[in-house]
Amino acid sequence: MEISSRFVGTPLKEHRTEIAWRDMMNYAAAIDDGNPRYFDDEQPAGIIAHPMFCVAVTWRVLERIWEFIEAHDFPFHLLATQVHYTEHLQFHRPIRPDDVLTIRGQIAAIQPHRAGTYVVIRSEAYGASGEPVFTEHSGTLLRGVKCTDEGQGGDTLPSAPANPDQALIWETTIPIEPWRPHIYDGCTGITFPIHTSRAFAHDVGLPDIILQGTATLAFAVRELIDREAGGDPLLLRALQCRFSRMVVPGTEIRVQLVGRTAAADGTGLHFVVLNQDGRPAVSHGHAFLATEGKHGPA
Repeated sequence: MEISSRFVGTPLKEHRTEIAWRDMMNYAAAIDDGNPRYFDDEQPAGIIAHPMFCVAVTWRVLERIWEFIEAHDFPFHLLATQVHYTEHLQFHRPIRPDDVLTIRGQIAAIQPHRAGTYVVIRSEAYGASGEPVFTEHSGTLLRGVKCTDEGQGGDTLPSAPANPDQALIWETTIPIEPWRPHIYDGCTGITFPIHTSRAFAHDVGLPDIILQGTATLAFAVRELIDREAGGDPLLLRALQCRFSRMVVPGTEIRVQLVGRTAAADGTGLHFVVLNQDGRPAVSHGHAFLATEGKHGPA
């Protein structure tokens, strides 16, 4: 199995979606994040979506990506080999109830990888007035698929600054109940049977169902906002990580802050999430918190 990087730049069909307040609240509930910014719709500014809600918005495209890639000769059968590998989100303004968002995307990069081929989809969300809302770079690995050339698009991808210290600053343990993937599945609409069907998971060689990677990341974001941003999600401007290993429900994860990097306009936070074996489920984690100010009305 092989693929060429000539598909870099291929656009995706536009996707338009209206945001419901119930879906916003349900996402935060899926990860037990009781921040009133996500639930108290009597506050003067109203509610906003959890930052990670962006992945539920773009999932409507990514779950059926073969229907959106505008290249008739793309080797769609190779998509069966993909696993979520990296995530990068840039937040331009918060998502609010009744937002009508237009998602425009393209294949941003195709590169050789030791385990196959690395493919990144860039999705850009715009509001009704054309203003940017968020930008996502979602990276997948096509396992066992050879890239037939040197690859393209790598120079356009965002990168996180290196953490010079890698010293533990704080750690918190979060139990992952056996039913947590089902809650996340039902509340977010991010569905795939390896997360909820033991029979399917066993059929594809997994030891059990596994927690969704974006759920693991969302738990980390909850802790970072509560502990480092004073509970203000509007200060989170960028987030990225690599999904490295599985989290098995019925165990615990440990979110660790392992570095802070000062900048003129904020602070970079370096973090990891360890799985039940004490190994990184989320690695190369980096979040950027603005010092002050808000991107758009609260």
